[in-house]
Amino acid sequence: MTGGTRGIGRGIVLAAARAGADVVTCYRTPGESVASLEQELARTPGKHQVVRADVADPAEVDRLVAECEASLDGLDAVVNNAGSFLPKPYADLEPDEWDATLRGNLTAAHLVTRRTLPLLGDGSSVVNIGSTVAFLGMAGGVHYTAVKSALVGMTRSLARELGPRGIRVNTVSPGRIATEALDEQPAEAAERERRMFSSFTALGRLGTVDDVAATVLFLVSDRATYITGQNIHVDGCV
Repeated sequence: MTGGTRGIGRGIVLAAARAGADVVTCYRTPGESVASLEQELARTPGKHQVVRADVADPAEVDRLVAECEASLDGLDAVVNNAGSFLPKPYADLEPDEWDATLRGNLTAAHLVTRRTLPLLGDGSSVVNIGSTVAFLGMAGGVHYTAVKSALVGMTRSLARELGPRGIRVNTVSPGRIATEALDEQPAEAAERERRMFSSFTALGRLGTVDDVAATVLFLVSDRATYITGQNIHVDGCV
């Protein structure tokens, strides 16, 4: 599970660990969230690891997967969640900013998936975390929506290529999810954002980290053995 110390990724890591899985996750930037996740996982039965690794770097991906090989017999699931995005008007978008978004989101998922293939067997699963904005469009987010759209195409092709090996590949595309990043904003700004984004959904609320985690856990479970190549929107219908 890449990018597992904050937000949606953290929720998936903890849900998987509490469901009985042994979890290896990674982070790029040290911080309080890393230490607190390590503490929570230490209180959760199972064999869990939190590894520092930049999954846009092939050498660091090799090291991360080596950690998985050393601590686990194989992998039942890979979840590509790590990614980064800084809003920028298209006319002002520099080539290095485009490249960084591509590397951090799409290339990272490619590197991790390809490197973990030897550890994935019949019945295993890959889940890529996309975004609903890839289908809606977003001003100031051309670079982000482009790579998230590409991730869906990657998922479909991988599902066809890896299906004969019994490996399923799906995308989960969350909408606006209430994470700690929202709570870290000033109270008035956070409430304004909650109201605005809630009004866009048919259900009239923001999604929760648990909403996304439950979907991912279903897709990697034995209850989803005939689901592959799909993109599941977890967005309350926007």
